Amino acid sequence: MTRHHTTRRACVVLLAGLAAVLAALACGSVAGASVGGTSRVAAYPQNPGNPLAGGTWGVYRGSADGVYPAYQRATGTRKALLAKVALRPRVRWFGTWMSAAQANAKIRDYITTTQAGDPSVLVQLAVFRLWPHGEGAKNRPITVAEQDAYRRWVDAAAQAIGGSRVAVVLEPDLAVSLGGWQPTVREALTAYAAHAFAQLPQTSVYIDASDSDWLSVPQATNMLLASGIREARGFALGATHYSGTAENIAYGRNVVAALAAAGVPDRHFVIDTADNGRPFTWLQYWAAHPHGDFDNAEPCRSTTQVRCDTLGIPPTWEVADARWGLPADLQQAAATNVDGYLWFGRPWLYRQASPFKLGRTLKVAATTPY
Repeated sequence: MTRHHTTRRACVVLLAGLAAVLAALACGSVAGASVGGTSRVAAYPQNPGNPLAGGTWGVYRGSADGVYPAYQRATGTRKALLAKVALRPRVRWFGTWMSAAQANAKIRDYITTTQAGDPSVLVQLAVFRLWPHGEGAKNRPITVAEQDAYRRWVDAAAQAIGGSRVAVVLEPDLAVSLGGWQPTVREALTAYAAHAFAQLPQTSVYIDASDSDWLSVPQATNMLLASGIREARGFALGATHYSGTAENIAYGRNVVAALAAAGVPDRHFVIDTADNGRPFTWLQYWAAHPHGDFDNAEPCRSTTQVRCDTLGIPPTWEVADARWGLPADLQQAAATNVDGYLWFGRPWLYRQASPFKLGRTLKVAATTPY
């Protein structure tokens, strides 16, 4: 799709001072063919109800993740590289570091600025609120007061979203809870959130379901059933891992089938492709880096290196496009089951969290095969 009309005006400026590759990126397709207005396009006949298809996917131009300000300051080749992140739709995370009131205000502002007056623009956000003391404290009990605070936070976030067109990636790293204190408590809280967001008229909810190299299909299915999948559009894969898109399509297809067998049919999923341009599994990483930091996996050093961190397929709802080189059976599965490739991983941040790392961002942008 072509970008919102404000991006087209910005392209005039870019064309005057930047290399052709940057201009092509800034003015070109981000997520499929533009359909204009509030209309929707069926990405593929196999998935005609895809709520992410058609229209414009909004691009975040704020300062929270540091990407766009760095792009604005840059010139020449550095600006062209930063554009590969700054000018593409990406998911902004909201979580424990914000009070309920702050989350309400920040989400409202994020939606307003991203849509820039066009309510048909899709805004993408992640809710990361299950860990009041951080994932490292997964065995620490969540008090009744903390559970109440979670629900108040979700209510405030849902109020902020209202009738806006939004895709919510719900609780990335939810699978961590399965190895912590009373997983059923965090699953119940996630189910509360799934219900609250699913009531909103234009919000599509995707509950985290780990990655193809993490939970087994039965584990992921049971976790989703306990976490509100009956009310959600579907689930999300790959948030903090680096497995290949093809592997996650195959895995997700199996989870969809397992959910259908459990009485929850017609679920779809999204895949994080922000950091899997040269995919690798958890086991492959630790075999090569026994003292490494998986959350801050080493960026690729060249365009030919494999099993390293670099940008993957750009955000798009055109999931079965021939450009992605999927085998025929997985191309079919993507067309049927996948709503979009989203960037909710954040390889431009330290440990995928904070702060923004300029050098790392330049490396993943310079080595991507896409």
